[in-house]
Amino acid sequence: MQAAEQLRYVKNINAVHLSLGKTKIIGVILPFFSHPYFGVILGGIASAAEKGGYKLMITQSNYQVSQEIEALDMLKRKQVDGVIIASRECPIDIVKDYSEYGKIILCEAPADSSLSSVFVDQYKAFQAALAFLKQKSRTRVGYTLLRPEGKSSLARKKAYQEQFSEAKSDWLFNNALTVEDGTRIAREWAEMRDRPDAMVITNDFVAAGFLLECRKLGFSVPEDVSIIGFDNHPIASALDITSVELPLHLLGETAFEQVISLDVSHLEVPFRLVDRNSV
Repeated sequence: MQAAEQLRYVKNINAVHLSLGKTKIIGVILPFFSHPYFGVILGGIASAAEKGGYKLMITQSNYQVSQEIEALDMLKRKQVDGVIIASRECPIDIVKDYSEYGKIILCEAPADSSLSSVFVDQYKAFQAALAFLKQKSRTRVGYTLLRPEGKSSLARKKAYQEQFSEAKSDWLFNNALTVEDGTRIAREWAEMRDRPDAMVITNDFVAAGFLLECRKLGFSVPEDVSIIGFDNHPIASALDITSVELPLHLLGETAFEQVISLDVSHLEVPFRLVDRNSV
C-alpha cells in the first residue's frame, strides 16, 4: 500500500472489467434526450441501474440508423454489457445480428422472439381512447402521429382504421411531437371546412399545444372539439386534459431488469384512461 501510494497507483478499471468479463455499463439508445416521453423511460432505467450498481452509456440517435448502429457497436466491442433501445429506426434483422454479442432489450411490442421486449400495447391503448370517444357520441375523430411508419404509429393507425373505416385521410396529422407541433396542428384543424369534432393526440405536450391554440382561436374544448392525449404527464392534469396513462417509468425499470437477466422475456405493462374535462 505504501508503494502504491508513493507511485500514485490508480486502478485500471478497464483491466478490472476485462478480468471480470463485465463492464457494469448498459447502453441506452434514445431518439431524443429532451422529450419527456423518453426522459421518463430513461429515468426508470437510471433508477434501476443505480440500485444495481450499474452506469449508463446514452446515445441520442435522432432516429438515424447510423447512430443506432454506432451504439450497437459498443456491445460488439464489449464496451457495454447490454443495450436497451427505447425506440428505433434500425431494421430488426440488423438489431438481431448484434444480439450474439450481448443482451438487447426492445421497448416495443415483440419484433423477434429471440429479443426481450417490454411494451405498452399501443393498439389496445388507442382502441380504448377511440371507444371512449364513441361513448361520448364523438364519431368524427381525427388523430396525430409522430412517424407514419413507426411501429407504434402503425399499431395506432390499424386501431383507428378498424373503428373508422370511412375516415377522411386529411384527418390524420403527422410529425406530432412537441407543444409547437400541437399549435401548428390546431391552426391546420381550424382552417378545415370539414373538421373532426374530436382528436386523439400523440402525447400530452402536443395535446396541450393543440388545446391552448384552439382557445386562442376562439374555439371551446370540449364543445367544439374533444381532446385525448397520451402519457398522463403532469401537464395533462394542469390543463384538465383526458389522457391515456402509459407507465413509462415502470417500463424503463423493467427494461433494466431484463437487460441484466439471462432469460428472454416479453412483458406488457398496463395502461389506463384518465378521464378529465377535455371530452
